[in-house]
Amino acid sequence: MKKREILELTVDKLNFGGEGISYVEDKKVVYKNGIPGQKVKVLVKKIRKNKIDGKILETISLSPLETEPTCDHYKVCGGCSLLSVSYDNQISIKKNQIIDMFTESDYSEFANMPMIPSPIHLEYKNKMEFTFGNEEKDAPLALGMHMTNRSNSIVYVKTCKIVDEDYRKILIATCEYFKKHDLPFYRVLSHAGYLRHLVVRKGQNTGEILVNLVTTSQIEFNMDEYVSILNNLDLDGDIVGILHTINDSYSDAVICDSQKILSGRDYFYDELLGLKFKISPFSFFQTNTKCAEVLYSLTKKMLGDKKDKIVYDLYSGTGTIGILISENAKKVYGVELIEEAVAMAKENCIINNINNAYYIAGDVAKEVSKLEEKPDVIIIDPPRSGVHPKAMRDIIAFNSKEIIYVSCNPKALVEDLHRLKESDYKVIEVTSVDQFPNTPHAECIVHLEKI
Repeated sequence: MKKREILELTVDKLNFGGEGISYVEDKKVVYKNGIPGQKVKVLVKKIRKNKIDGKILETISLSPLETEPTCDHYKVCGGCSLLSVSYDNQISIKKNQIIDMFTESDYSEFANMPMIPSPIHLEYKNKMEFTFGNEEKDAPLALGMHMTNRSNSIVYVKTCKIVDEDYRKILIATCEYFKKHDLPFYRVLSHAGYLRHLVVRKGQNTGEILVNLVTTSQIEFNMDEYVSILNNLDLDGDIVGILHTINDSYSDAVICDSQKILSGRDYFYDELLGLKFKISPFSFFQTNTKCAEVLYSLTKKMLGDKKDKIVYDLYSGTGTIGILISENAKKVYGVELIEEAVAMAKENCIINNINNAYYIAGDVAKEVSKLEEKPDVIIIDPPRSGVHPKAMRDIIAFNSKEIIYVSCNPKALVEDLHRLKESDYKVIEVTSVDQFPNTPHAECIVHLEKI
């Protein structure tokens, strides 16, 4: 076997996070995506001592697990790698992946872990970031998702199945309008162009829609006609705000240098478990509202209902967890890096008449050590990278009786649990929740107790 060789393989296994595995001559070949039972062509990219890194070039034949209808962009778009698999089988695959990952790290507590399905597994996303580009050189303007294996190309996802019809109508209207005006999209390598992203957010329980068009400042363009087209679309929900964000950074991320309200307001509302939340354009909010209600109900259940506990809500976002569990606590202290999100959290306390939750803007790694009232329970909902080592040291130093860890990345959770177990915390309950149907990701919630 040599580099650049093309192998025909059967996908033997899929690890958590979407890592496909095959075996050739007792050597493990690892590549992104794949579904167990598929036959694929894999390009050998790198030969290491203990494994071979590859890339899927083509699917030769489908897996017996692939029984579901897909969208027009499946396998071209990098969004939904499991869409062709029945939802029951998706749950089974991801549940076993997480159990295997933890038991291999000597966490026997995960051996019987349940996985709760999402209440809906199609049209569930409440936020989508679409990118302007084209499918190939000199092709017409496209608006959608990055292509698999061709990250500089964009597929026009007109029939995307993880968002509802309102998203698709807004996507198509936007792309066709700017295509007609022949405006250039931003090219990352040359840093030239105008159109960058379209971000659409929708309250699943309220129907309120916020549209955010992101461009550079390289062209002056009158948006009045575009705003009129969007506001006259026949939608199930209601567009409550249309924004124009200027982003001149070199990064491909959605970053705000300045922002203008073109129509309506710069926020929308959604509801969780009967409470109302105001959400700004860049505030974090769980991407699957219906499943977030399941996740937060579990959090409340783990906290209990004695109402005598001091709770730290770390990485608190717009305050959703802290506000929802506040009726089960004496006091809640939330810490969040993004100042805009903290402002929203404070406002959400007022909206819901919550007077025992307090929110602080700052880095968790710096702010937790400043809090004087010590916690009985710490709730952690960190970003995908997990808890910063300094923040973890401070969390452990508080000697809290309980920790509830909500993880959107069980791989990072494995490492953080090592630190917590070394500090005499034991796992007393663990559940996985499928926040991200049709993708290789899932959420875990772990309840730990000080020995």
